[in-house]
Parts: sequence; structure tokens; C-alpha cells
Amino acid sequence: MFQLGKTIVSEDIIEKDFMCNLYACKGACCIDGEAGAPLEESEIHKLKEIYPIVKTYLRKEGIDAIEKQGVYVKTENGELETPLIDGADCAYVIFDKKGTALCAIEEAYNQGEVDWKKPVSCHLYPVRVQEYTEFSAVNYHKWEICDDACSLGKELQVPVYKFVKEALVRKFGEDWYTELENVAASLKK
Repeated sequence: MFQLGKTIVSEDIIEKDFMCNLYACKGACCIDGEAGAPLEESEIHKLKEIYPIVKTYLRKEGIDAIEKQGVYVKTENGELETPLIDGADCAYVIFDKKGTALCAIEEAYNQGEVDWKKPVSCHLYPVRVQEYTEFSAVNYHKWEICDDACSLGKELQVPVYKFVKEALVRKFGEDWYTELENVAASLKK
């Protein structure tokens, strides 16, 4: 672990390799698990704002889940998450013709209809950020459904932090990321 500003960062994001392999996993991270995607308080307003546009991309099941539960849910612990369809798929999940799970929010973004790519927690994956009073913990999340992504990352020699560069810059800023690159370079010596 090392410190960058008000973050404590796991060396795993530098030492481990990762490259999403949707052909292998079919977007399992959006349909497996026990909870929706973590959301930041600031993302709630954005979800409400873009929902009418994103709705046009959603499956009927997703629309039904969102209209029943809301564009987000609050857990018993007070955490904010995307709603789920019957406790499984994220309500914002759509599928391509090959059965690969995709994000309706990101699809609307890719089509230029909204200016927000997706929740930052999704954008950052496999990096997870845990907020504490005095600092943020930045960790690599190992999940067996991503084994193919780890293999592809190793084959292509893409460290986790480079794979999620855009998301890390979005979350922490360009200066923070530059410092991270400097730490990575010093660790490789």
C-alpha cells in the first residue's frame, strides 16, 4: 500500500494485469453478484436526469424494476446502488445479439444522447474505492468471473491502473493519475 494525497492505494493495481474480455465473460459482472452497482450521492441527480433517455434503451424488465424501485436504491446500510431485476441483473443491463450484457447508460452515451458514461464504480471495475472519513482506499477486486480478463491483461501486459486510466482520472483527477504513474515507474526499478 502507498499513499497518494488522500488515498491509500493497493500495489495490486500496479502489479496485476487486466483487460476486459467480453467475448469470454459476456458481461457477467453486470448480471452476477448480490447487489447493484455502488453509486455516489452525486450520481443520483444524474441518473434521474438521464433516465427518460436511457429508458428508450432498456429492456421491459429493467424499466419495470426501475419504475418499481426507483433509478437507485438505498440498502439497509444506507449505501446507494443501482436497482436489480429480481435480485440478479442490474436494471440498466441490456444484451447485444450475441447475448453479451451491456450498459444501457453507456449505450446512450456512445450514441451521443447523454453526457455521462455510467456510474464511476462500473467505469473503475476491477478497481473498487471505499470511502472513509479521512481517506479513500483504492483496491483491486479479484473476482473469478474475470479470470479471462486477467489472462488477457497478462498476455497484453496491461496493468490494472492502465486499463482503468480514464476512470481513475475521472474519479481522482489528472494530477493524481500522473503521481500514480510515477509510483508505478519507481516500483518497476
